[in-house]
Amino acid sequence: MKKRIGILTSGGDCQGLNAAIRGVGKALYEALGDDLEILGIKDGYRGLIYGDYFSLEVSRFSGILTHGGTILGTSRQPFKEMRVIGDDGLDKVKAMKSNYRQMGLDCLVILGGNGTHKTANLLREEGLNVVTLPKTIDNDLWGTDMTFGFDSALEIASHVIDCIHTTADSHSRIFIVEVMGHKVGWLPLYAGVASGADVILLPEIPYDIDSVVNTISERERKGKHFSILAVAEGAISKAEAKMSKKELKAKRENMNYPSISYRIAAEIREHTGKEVRVTVPGHFQRGGDPSPTDRVLATRFGAAAAKLILNEQYGYMVALQNNKIVPVPLENVAGKLKSVPLDLDLIQYARDIGITFGDK
Repeated sequence: MKKRIGILTSGGDCQGLNAAIRGVGKALYEALGDDLEILGIKDGYRGLIYGDYFSLEVSRFSGILTHGGTILGTSRQPFKEMRVIGDDGLDKVKAMKSNYRQMGLDCLVILGGNGTHKTANLLREEGLNVVTLPKTIDNDLWGTDMTFGFDSALEIASHVIDCIHTTADSHSRIFIVEVMGHKVGWLPLYAGVASGADVILLPEIPYDIDSVVNTISERERKGKHFSILAVAEGAISKAEAKMSKKELKAKRENMNYPSISYRIAAEIREHTGKEVRVTVPGHFQRGGDPSPTDRVLATRFGAAAAKLILNEQYGYMVALQNNKIVPVPLENVAGKLKSVPLDLDLIQYARDIGITFGDK
């Protein structure tokens, strides 16, 4: 009797998804051959809800290792809405369970980030066999030292800051590069350190604009007439850190700037009189081909997920811990955010070489 496996990619796009899909598929076909059928579920959980899928023959896994994006398509389906009956009267959880059984799946492989893992755990609790892989450029999934997609996004963010350095120096300007990171700051932290930013602002470390301005002014006094700021899109001031989530959301929605970086730019301009430019690479950080490091990591994750399936070990996320691939129970992952710890050695090393985080 054939083993039937479904695969879906959910949430924000990132590099390495195709490499991970390939890792799962090739490892399973190597082990099972004709005794295997893999079904690709289109556009994430939406495809599982509406029964939109197709057969993934072994040939579909050729030539996709180095390609960005996902051959399955993806979509965002907020976890908080999964149990909400929509205007169409559809019970999404019931529909996913029904389609899982109609497809005759032995296991569902899910590639995604935080919200994706919440729903994956929900499906596990509902009795489905699930194995997951950790993808996100934010590197904020609990239980794994690294997610695939992070290294590729880091290369792009770092390259942007590298390029900004030359024009900032030429024109003696202050430049802010807004790096993705709504709730956590792994990407702006690593990109800022890798590319020699003078100021790094993270969601985990509320900033004081006076501290930022003092750093810029001190550089001026030392004859350094430009400054580079790596700012997380979710950076918050010390005053905002004291607000409730509802108050902060309302303030940001009524902010007269496209994003936090533009507000910071206006504040710096007001304090210093210097010209400030903002660069927002945005979805460039999610796009393009995966780095070699992400291709390797995604392949390791994919092959490890296949092994769990072959051993019928369900309800796990494959994770990287101390450079070893290990299974982590889904219930230990779902709903937990891996923030940048304030005692992280990289933060201290960054301070030691003169980088400011706006808090002192």
